[in-house]
Order: sequence, then structure tokens, then C-alpha cells
Amino acid sequence: MLKKTINYTDYDGNPRTEDHYFNISKAELTDMAMTYPDGLENTLKSIIKTNDTKRMYLFFKDLILKAYGVKSPDGRRFIKSDEITKEFTQTEAFSVLIDELINGQLYNDFIYGILPTNGIDKEAAIKEAEKIVGIPIANDAVTPQN
Repeated sequence: MLKKTINYTDYDGNPRTEDHYFNISKAELTDMAMTYPDGLENTLKSIIKTNDTKRMYLFFKDLILKAYGVKSPDGRRFIKSDEITKEFTQTEAFSVLIDELINGQLYNDFIYGILPTNGIDKEAAIKEAEKIVGIPIANDAVTPQN
């Protein structure tokens, strides 16, 4: 799970700093892999290789929307719904995040942080994430939330 603090200005002109949570379970990752005709790994490799901005935007938007949710007060569940996702996309926080991802500022941190790691240490988690996405992920990634 990734806890991402996002700074943005709301529609009343007020500066805001908010924590947002993102997580992809193994089951969700499998579902995502099935929705891409060439598979998740090959799709991501192709996007990076061709530097196709449109496909990169659509890929990261899909990833954000599938990963976004809120933790239950007792920490047992990570709650996702169309309404929760819609609320997030209607804020400038969403715009800031997707812009950072497309411009390469957060790619490694975000991918590392949202992929399932099952509580393994950072180095092992990076290797596991690299196997899942099929490309190297930098070691300067943020530590995921537990």
C-alpha cells in the first residue's frame, strides 16, 4: 500500500495537503493483466519503449483508478468503490498525481508502492515488483505503508 501526500490548490483557491492511499492486490493485478491484449508487462514495456504519451496517460489513469481507496478505521479493509474513485478524480489532487506520473517524477515510487509485496523487505519487494511488471524499478522508491 502506498500513502501519497499530495499538495494542490482547491477550487476556492485554498492550498491543501492531503494523504491519499493506493493499493493493488494480487487478484486485482491479475484482473488488470487480463484486460490488456498484450499483457500488463508487454504493454508497460511498449509504452516506455515508444514513449507514447497518450498510452502512458491512459495506462497510469487506469492504474490510479484501480488502486485508489480508503482504509477502514480498523485497518482491516481497503475500501474501493466507484463513488470513492469518482470523488478523488474530481479533485485537483488527481490532476497533480497523474501529471507527476506522466512526467516521470513518481513512476518508480508509485509502482513499487502499490504492488503487492506481502510484507517482504524493500529490496525483495523491488525484485518482486520487477518480476511482476517486467522492467527494472529504481531502488530510490518510497517505503510502502503497512
